[in-house]
Amino acid sequence: MSENTPIPTRAEFKHFSNIQTRWHDNDVYQHVNNVVYYSFFDTAVNQHLINSGVLDIANSPAIGLVIETQCRYFSAVSFPDLVTVGIRVEHLGNSSVRYQTALFRNDEQTASAVGNFVHVYVDRKTNRPVSIPDNVRAVLSPLMSQE
Repeated sequence: MSENTPIPTRAEFKHFSNIQTRWHDNDVYQHVNNVVYYSFFDTAVNQHLINSGVLDIANSPAIGLVIETQCRYFSAVSFPDLVTVGIRVEHLGNSSVRYQTALFRNDEQTASAVGNFVHVYVDRKTNRPVSIPDNVRAVLSPLMSQE
């Protein structure tokens, strides 16, 4: 994103998860520390996969490993804010998926932060890349962005 790129809004995302900030999420500057944002992204994506019945964290034969993350910050989030994480899929390849995630503070319509999050699917036992399982692809396809 360049400085001229508009800040994403809730209307641009397909799925949402709510996450309550915690007291210890704030750092010495009295806002949620940057590393916590990545935890929010990871939690929202995996929660969606688990709730959709396509990820069993103990037994799924194919698992998505994070190979890339990025975040751009627009405004601060602090405890006790409620964060809503918007998720959409920007790219759905053979073995990888690129998510775009956005954090919305409380009822705000524009994002406080936007992230990219890439999973590569691998065989749980060998850690070798595999095709995204059909049931996972079926859950991710409706989240594809229209751009």
